Amino acid sequence: MDERHDAAFPPGFFSRTDETNDGVFYAFDRLVTHIDDGAIAAVGALYDELNLSGPSSGPVLDICSSWISHFSTKPERLVVTGMNAAELAANQMADEQQVRDLNVDPTLPFEDETFAAVTCCVSVDYLTRPLDVFAEAARVLRPGGIFVCTFSNRCFPTKAILGWLRTDDSGRCRIVETYFDMTAGFEEPTTQRRNPGGFGDPLFAVWAQSVVAV
Repeated sequence: MDERHDAAFPPGFFSRTDETNDGVFYAFDRLVTHIDDGAIAAVGALYDELNLSGPSSGPVLDICSSWISHFSTKPERLVVTGMNAAELAANQMADEQQVRDLNVDPTLPFEDETFAAVTCCVSVDYLTRPLDVFAEAARVLRPGGIFVCTFSNRCFPTKAILGWLRTDDSGRCRIVETYFDMTAGFEEPTTQRRNPGGFGDPLFAVWAQSVVAV
């Protein structure tokens, strides 16, 4: 594990109630949505706003993905990684699927500067080595590319990191901001609640662009 995890966060921050093999937990096919329709629409609207949807988007990598990626329109090319092969195979927008447990091996099997964007929807709370994953996201992004993390207040509590469970929505936004701030290669992050005042699941987003060399 990156030594920065231990230096910046209190002991036990990245521990979980259930420390058994994640592959066992995710072996069960869950062809369901984990946020409600309003929050899903808010994810898609953000992706549209950031020009991540449609044929002019450039290639997009959706990490910690499942049977659905929440784009309103399929990106130019969509690569998905996740824990369950059947779920990934059912993702109709995906051009390529790879099973990947980022808590075991946080590396991304792609060349430098491959993608115009990286997305992570309602899964950043499960990462036990987030700084390693964020560094990999920065590496595979093209200069000026965007890494977008969206999340709500719902999760599998036994698999979410304890630091996430022990704070509130504002604290969770600060956690993800800190991941970006501690990762070389990203500009200052932007944080928003994407469905303020709405009923149902809140949808928060934190994103940042990769640094453009001058």
